[in-house]
Amino acid sequence: MKIVILNKPYDVLSQFREDEKHLTVSHFIQDRTLRIAGRLDMDSEGLIFLTDHGGLNQFITNPANKKFKTYLVQVEGDITEEALEKLRKGVELNDGLTLPAQASKVDEPEWLWERNPPVRFRASVPTSWVEIQICEGRNRQVRRMTSFVGFPTLRLIRTKIGAIDLVQLGLQPGDQKTIEPLLYPDFKDVPAEEPYRSRSYVKKPGGTGGKPMNQKKKDGTPKKTGTKRIWQMDESEKPQRRTNGTTRPNTKAPRGRGRNGR
Repeated sequence: MKIVILNKPYDVLSQFREDEKHLTVSHFIQDRTLRIAGRLDMDSEGLIFLTDHGGLNQFITNPANKKFKTYLVQVEGDITEEALEKLRKGVELNDGLTLPAQASKVDEPEWLWERNPPVRFRASVPTSWVEIQICEGRNRQVRRMTSFVGFPTLRLIRTKIGAIDLVQLGLQPGDQKTIEPLLYPDFKDVPAEEPYRSRSYVKKPGGTGGKPMNQKKKDGTPKKTGTKRIWQMDESEKPQRRTNGTTRPNTKAPRGRGRNGR
């Protein structure tokens, strides 16, 4: 399993497909065997990782696996403890209640890089910084959460996914680094990537289909694999048509093609 960490800059699309108006990940990563796991919106910055493992994205975004993602968020206004407590309990968005988040007010970090273009500045409105950890992956979730509690997001930087720390890696915007998955506990439970299995129950010769329809035990006798299909049944096993007792048998002789049976 190969994993590449990228510090995605602001105004870059999390996709390999070229775009006429914006840079994409393909400007920084040329290895097309990699897939983007844990995308970020164009106006968000920070940690994304790319991998050749097909199921890794689903693994880290599934809330059941508790892979927390950490965001440094600059919000409009001086955020209150009351607003932070609402985030910790979960807020009701238009797509449902969020899971409880970890949220705390922090100082602007010393390692923070300049954003181009910079965040709008309004002398009459203060700003503050919040560190938020969530284990969900809804669309623009953090922005919607801070807006819901009355403090719109001005700048959003993802700093961590699980134990992978962008700051510890020392990556500046646009920088990338290949990491060794075995050094991170987050990847020890990642399921092995299995080959594609078709939806058919019939195993095709040389293919990767599901279980064969007619399985046998070690002694050679047929093995029960569930309900038989109609074409597997003997005449005595096939379901009989039920009537209310008034249906008369069909005594008409079968007609051939054309008029008068001809």
